[in-house]
Amino acid sequence: MNINEKDFLSAVENHKGILYKLSKIYMDDPLDREDLFQEMLLQLWRSYGSFKAQSKFSTWMYRVALNTALVYIKKEKKSPKSDSLIEDIDVIDKSDHHEKEEQLTYFYQAVKQLNEIEKALIFFFLEGFSHREIAGQLGISEVNARVKLNRTKDKLQEIIKKQGYEF
Repeated sequence: MNINEKDFLSAVENHKGILYKLSKIYMDDPLDREDLFQEMLLQLWRSYGSFKAQSKFSTWMYRVALNTALVYIKKEKKSPKSDSLIEDIDVIDKSDHHEKEEQLTYFYQAVKQLNEIEKALIFFFLEGFSHREIAGQLGISEVNARVKLNRTKDKLQEIIKKQGYEF
């Protein structure tokens, strides 16, 4: 294993949660999530030679992984099924396990009904990105990112309400 390969594997290991979250947002089926995860990982490796460290590795990884996910969905013509439930939800707080699991189930069901750009907006928002950072990742203005994100959050709330659940 050469130095570049070690550096790449270490960096991916530190930020692999990005790939898991994107896979979960864009794919319902566990096998489809795994395929998308592998596709993003492959594309990251192929693109690693062009990473010049002018930005953080995670910022570069977000961009490559999101673009790969969007292309993968179009190429494979796989659209998420909004009526399927998520079986394997990550829960941090064990004391409210059932309630948190229920909330996450409704949340992910609602996210599945968003279009690809709206999913990306929610993903970046959940990752703590500022409006400016979201704009940079998506190639839109900061004002546009703010407006689109607010509209997407409102849409997500409406979808969740229509499902009969409110947080």
